[in-house]
Amino acid sequence: MQDSGGSAFLADCPTRLAVEIISDKWAALVLFGLSSRPRRHGELIDLIGGISRKVLTQTLRRLQDYGLVERDAPTRRQVEYSLTELGRTLIEPIEVLTDWARDHGDAVTEFHEATEAAYPAAARRTS
Repeated sequence: MQDSGGSAFLADCPTRLAVEIISDKWAALVLFGLSSRPRRHGELIDLIGGISRKVLTQTLRRLQDYGLVERDAPTRRQVEYSLTELGRTLIEPIEVLTDWARDHGDAVTEFHEATEAAYPAAARRTS
């Protein structure tokens, strides 16, 4: 992102689109799940803990609409999803974010828990 005067703050900036895509709760996980090989819908369900079939379908469709994932269906029962070349370009940034989370996730969690204990949620909302 650029400084406060930069284009990242403009409504039609590509940076905002990229952040919107990546900030979706499941998009980065689905993209990363497809990074090693094409997968079927059921394989992605098994791989990504906590995602429902409906939400996975919605996420895959949204990623297809952005040109990041493609659907290959040689037969009705053999549908596979894979990354497009454009989708592959997001794997490195996702890996960097994953590394950051691994390195700093405990610190973020500890800080959040300390804040929760010191300032109950109701008190934080009124201030």
